[in-house]
Amino acid sequence: MNAPAQHDAAERAPEQSPSAMRRLIPEDVLERAASCPFDPAPGLEERRGQGPVQPLELLNGARAWLVTGFDEARAVLADPRFSSDRVRYRDATQLQPHEVAEMAAAAERGEPVCPAPIENREDGMFVFMDPPEHTRLRRLLTGQFTVRRMKALEARVTEIAVEHLEAMKAAGTEADLVPAYALPLPSLVICELLGVDYADRDRFQVNTSIALNANASDEDRARAGGELYTFIAQLVAAKRATPGDDIVSGLIHDADPPLTDAQLIDVSLVLLGAGHETTANMLALGAFALLENPEQLAALRDDPAVVDNAVEELLRYLSIVQLGVSRVATEAVTIGGATIPAGATVIVATPEVNRDTRHWSDPDRLDLRRDRAPHLAFGHGVHQCLGQQLARIEMRVGFTELLRRLPDLRLAVPAAEVPLRNDMLIFGVHSLPVAWSAPANGS
Repeated sequence: MNAPAQHDAAERAPEQSPSAMRRLIPEDVLERAASCPFDPAPGLEERRGQGPVQPLELLNGARAWLVTGFDEARAVLADPRFSSDRVRYRDATQLQPHEVAEMAAAAERGEPVCPAPIENREDGMFVFMDPPEHTRLRRLLTGQFTVRRMKALEARVTEIAVEHLEAMKAAGTEADLVPAYALPLPSLVICELLGVDYADRDRFQVNTSIALNANASDEDRARAGGELYTFIAQLVAAKRATPGDDIVSGLIHDADPPLTDAQLIDVSLVLLGAGHETTANMLALGAFALLENPEQLAALRDDPAVVDNAVEELLRYLSIVQLGVSRVATEAVTIGGATIPAGATVIVATPEVNRDTRHWSDPDRLDLRRDRAPHLAFGHGVHQCLGQQLARIEMRVGFTELLRRLPDLRLAVPAAEVPLRNDMLIFGVHSLPVAWSAPANGS
């Protein structure tokens, strides 16, 4: 693929800009407090009791709707009248003030909300698509992420976890858990699944971090995005020429009709980014939460059978997506006692949804032995996380091996000094300095 073709395809691909979203959403509902980084943002907690669907005034002048109730969130995510399509419908978190004013004026004139007249999407950003375009790409990916394939990976995930933990122990009694363990574990796994050379990890890890950094300049984000696109374009070209036993090769050679290069690159970009960023932050933030809740850490360390429950509870309790996903109402919809007008943006506040007191008793408490109940950490409906079973395996193995091989793990700095990822779309910690005791015999 030549450079102009890459550029054109990149321009066609829809993008939710983290810097734009961050500028437009009030800080009080977005940023978690350093005093308790595991809880939802203070503004979300203050809204409790004010209804499961509430208006939210954005800083560009638009009115969005914030969904904080569990049942209502599931309803939104399962309702086809709420669109994920960012090409045909305009998400208020991405609009300039003059665009908001134009839409308001059109609404006053009684003009209906109509999708942009686009017959066929040429990109592969399936996370920002509706059926039937989403259905085709999702079906192809489901065929690659089979339960059998994911279960077969568990032994390899364990090998990776043990290798990195033993390397940490061999190097001394302190480490930063993020680069030493939490990041490489899922990164290695997704590289092997996609057929990416792990030696190239800096090319995607650094640029993914910049692309997801809400404080990065538009220029830096554009550069990082361009470099990621070029990296994946080269991968697709290599897999076309020499296929392997990996997901990208499968998408290239098994799809009928075949996917275009633009579609393959977009799909691979989503998989590569989501495949390491989310789980890496769950591992690091989850370890931080356990270290700050020693009785819960002890419960998991002393009884590994608790791990499945522990993973689900940590997913619920931490809800690492910053605020949540958005949808656009394609027609007026009444939900949770509120009427959402056509064209309005709805934001599912996942951290607060997963603390709904109607579904969980004492939801602000981490309890690894809590009775398991559905949560929305992986979303719901047709866009529910494709890699959730892999993520569960990585977390189950990751936490089990961490506490088995470092049973006296502890923070190496005061908790207040752990740097939080409030500047990123995926919440977590930038680093997690930890320590452990050397073996008594010095070996």
